[in-house]
Amino acid sequence: MKINKELSKGSNALMVLSVLARQEMYGYQIVKTIENASDETFVMNEGTLYPILHALEKDGALDAYWVEVEGRKRKYYRITDKGRKELAKKKTEWESYATAVRKVLDVKPAST
Repeated sequence: MKINKELSKGSNALMVLSVLARQEMYGYQIVKTIENASDETFVMNEGTLYPILHALEKDGALDAYWVEVEGRKRKYYRITDKGRKELAKKKTEWESYATAVRKVLDVKPAST
């Protein structure tokens, strides 16, 4: 099912931090991991991913380093301690939000 981009916009950084908490990765790996884990519900392009990575790196949530593999340079990203704290905070926020939305979606009409 295709999801409206506005719905996923606020959770993109959460998903990026979450996959990087498990393993250091380069950009394409991050995109494919999110895509595969979501059964292709979330298909992120470079124009979405790299601004998120750069903002997280600027904020100190990620570190980046270059690795040369078979003559090609790849920029890898790893989560920092600050990033792990931010991830925990964002997960808590997401759970609260999702719980509230579920409550509203399942609400019974008030009797008058």
